[in-house]
Amino acid sequence: MSKSREPWATSEEICTYLPISPNTLTRWIAARGMPAHRVGRSLRFKVAEVDAWIRSGAAAEDKSEDTSEDTSDGKLGDQR
Repeated sequence: MSKSREPWATSEEICTYLPISPNTLTRWIAARGMPAHRVGRSLRFKVAEVDAWIRSGAAAEDKSEDTSEDTSDGKLGDQR
């Protein structure tokens, strides 16, 4: 009996699957630790790993990238 294995996905396939741009894909791999595997000069992905990474919240926008400070009362900045 042989087990069915998940095929490897290319960068283009992952961009279509999510859907995101190639620039976003590159940024997520470099800055947010998106699971990717180097095969020669190419990157390959397991969709199950990418799905788990997305569900973990790692793809969510980082608040530190936002230049404004949002407070619970809807005002910007420190209001004391």
